[in-house]
Amino acid sequence: MKITRIEVWPVTMRLLEPYRIAYEVIESATNVFLRIETDEGIGGIGCAAPDEQITGETPDDVLSALGDVVEPAVLGADPLRSACLLEMLRPQLKQRPSAMAALDMALHDLLGHKSGLPVWKLLGGYRDSIMTSITIGILPEQETLEQALGWVQQGFRSLKLKGGVDVESDIARLMRVREAVGPDIELRFDANQGFTLEQAVRFVEGTRDAGVELFEQPTPKADPAVLASVTRQVHLPVMADESLMTLRDAFHLAKDELADMVNVKLMKVGGIAEALHINSVARAAGLEVMVGCMDESCLGIAAGLHFALARPNVQYADLDSHLALEGDPCAGAVRIVDGILYPNDAPGFGVTLD
Repeated sequence: MKITRIEVWPVTMRLLEPYRIAYEVIESATNVFLRIETDEGIGGIGCAAPDEQITGETPDDVLSALGDVVEPAVLGADPLRSACLLEMLRPQLKQRPSAMAALDMALHDLLGHKSGLPVWKLLGGYRDSIMTSITIGILPEQETLEQALGWVQQGFRSLKLKGGVDVESDIARLMRVREAVGPDIELRFDANQGFTLEQAVRFVEGTRDAGVELFEQPTPKADPAVLASVTRQVHLPVMADESLMTLRDAFHLAKDELADMVNVKLMKVGGIAEALHINSVARAAGLEVMVGCMDESCLGIAAGLHFALARPNVQYADLDSHLALEGDPCAGAVRIVDGILYPNDAPGFGVTLD
C-alpha cells in the first residue's frame, strides 16, 4: 500500500455561544482537516485544532506544515508504517503539534479502515464508554447557575467551571452551583493559569465544603515551582494542563512531583502515538490521567475518546467542545447519552465527512 494523495483544507466553525476563560474570549474555531488516499482505495482523515496561545500555531501555520512538510514526505510511503513516518517527521513538526496530531489521526483512521476495526479496539479496548464533563466558561453568577442546571437536566453528571480572573467571584460561583445541583454532581475547576499561589490556596479553602473533584492548572506554566507548591499545600488533586506539552514535560511533572494528575490533549502532544507514551509515564509515576480537548470538531473528539477507551489509566474525560460548534463536518463520530461518551463502532474513528 502506498500513499498517493493528501488533501488539506480549513473549516471555520462558529461557537453557538462565545465563552470566556482566564486569558481570552473564544467566538469561533478553525480546524484544519487532512485526508490521506492510497493506491488501494483505502484512506484516513485527521484534523488539527491549532491554538496560538497553547500549541503556538495558527491555521495558516498548520496548512503550511501539512502542505510543505508532510505532503512531500509521505507521498509514495507505506501508511501502515506509521511509527516510521511519525518519527521521521517529528523533528520538522516539533513546533507544530496539532499538525502532527492531524497526521497521526489520519494514519490511525486508515489502519482502522484497513483492518475493519475501530481504533479503540486496535489500541487495546479497555472500556467501551467514559463519562465526560461539560465546560462552563466564566460567566456572571446567575448565568453560570442557569447553564449548570441546564446541563444537569440534559443528563450530564460532571461540570467543569472555568475561572482564574477573580478568586472571590470564582468561589462564590462554584459554591452557588454546588447548592443548586446538589451533592451527586461532580464539580471540576480550571483556572487556566490565572492564579497566584496565594489565590490558589484561597480558592481551595473557600470551596472546601463544595467537594471539588479536581483543580486544573491553577498557576502559570512558566513557573513549575509554584504549581508544585499548590500541589503540596492543598487537599484537592491538582492537575497539570498547559504545563504538559511534551513527553519530556510528563517526565519532569512526574519526577519532580509537580502535580497529582495530568490532562493529555492530542493537539498539544502531537497525537495518539505520543499520548500513549505520556500515559505510560503517568501510570509509572502514579499520576491519574484525563483526556481533554481544544476547540475540536467531532473528529478530534473521537480520536481523544478512542485513546481514552484504550487505556485503564485514562480515568477522566473532558471531551465536549464539539457540542458548541456550528457546521461541524464530522458530527456523529461520537454520541453522548446522559453525559456518557460512546464511540461510533465503524472502522477507524467512525467518521463520515459532511
